[in-house]
Amino acid sequence: MRKTGLVVLTLALGVFGIITTEMGVVGVLPRISEELGVAPSTAGWLVGVFALVVAATGPFTTLLASAVPRKTVLATALAVFTVSNAVYALTDRFEVMFVFRVIPAVFHPVFFSVALTAAARLVPAQRATRAATTVFAGVTVGFAFGVPLTSYLAEHLSLAAAFWFGAGVNLLALLGVLALFPSMRSEERLSYGDQLLILRRPRLWLAVLAVVAVFAAMFSVYGYFAEYLEQVTRLSGSQVGTALMAFGIVMVAGNLLFGRMLERDPVRTVTAFPVLYVLVYAVVYVVGPWTVPMAVGVLLWGAVHSGGLVVSQSWLARDAQDAPEFGNSLFISFSNLGITLGSAAGGLVVSSLGAHRLPWAGAAFALVALAAVLLRRRLGPAVAAGPGRAGRSRGRT
Repeated sequence: MRKTGLVVLTLALGVFGIITTEMGVVGVLPRISEELGVAPSTAGWLVGVFALVVAATGPFTTLLASAVPRKTVLATALAVFTVSNAVYALTDRFEVMFVFRVIPAVFHPVFFSVALTAAARLVPAQRATRAATTVFAGVTVGFAFGVPLTSYLAEHLSLAAAFWFGAGVNLLALLGVLALFPSMRSEERLSYGDQLLILRRPRLWLAVLAVVAVFAAMFSVYGYFAEYLEQVTRLSGSQVGTALMAFGIVMVAGNLLFGRMLERDPVRTVTAFPVLYVLVYAVVYVVGPWTVPMAVGVLLWGAVHSGGLVVSQSWLARDAQDAPEFGNSLFISFSNLGITLGSAAGGLVVSSLGAHRLPWAGAAFALVALAAVLLRRRLGPAVAAGPGRAGRSRGRT
């Protein structure tokens, strides 16, 4: 039992390393722009291209990896992330860094889907949810500590040191998987045709639209977090690192809060989320130029931002109850499509209107998400098509 617990924690460490790799560049984009000699909007594509590749390849790579031993899949993904971070630390060419953002992005959704499924299978059925939650906690901890620590190392040591940290975390998780993870093959799954049937539901596509818009709302501004605080609030690099850590810590508490809200009333919580984001962006826009009010704004922003993942995933899952794994792959892909769209829109705003106008883009996407949620509600409650599952939707429409 103790070894199983260590395996689950190792998977959580792997998720932490992968999230730190994916999102750590958010806090060091200004340094990358300076040291590699590219415009801030160009550097922002290091966030966007990662998400775009995940969005385009997620369901296909996860499907292709389904016949490969789980330990091999996990170890290969972590090895790729380790090498990629080492390349970031060593290169002085933007083109090389760009290529090595694409390569690990192919393995990102595979690692997540396998890690979550494996964690649930490694423990007794009554502890499966807790094990999967432990693994998924690596995401929040990555935002809370991995991203700001990357920013801190870049500011106080060097950009290379920040990326060597990412390489070290992924290497440690790789060694843990090799030493602790048992031999395990994939379970039988629904036929491809049965899973694809959920794509015929208009409800599902409105839920997908909401997911894309929510993540675009989140990352059109968060993707340029450091740029906003440096240009608008006039914070130093070390102060930005502190703000990132505070943002992440508040995310941990906000995630718990939104989880409880979803348990009580999922539909109202999902409907309220984009409204809250519009209000938060209004606050960020107004107080952005002032340090102390913006410090409060960052805390409010982090608390609401934390709910985006769990709120949008639960909304999409309602219309994919009879094909949950395929539904999760759609969530991973389309949430990353939203990140790509948001990052591109944010870069366009920064280059054409200035960083202070970023909250406008986020608020616009949040309103699109609200419209998609309201349209989805008009179609009635979710109904799973699988045998014995009809009518098991929770809450109202």
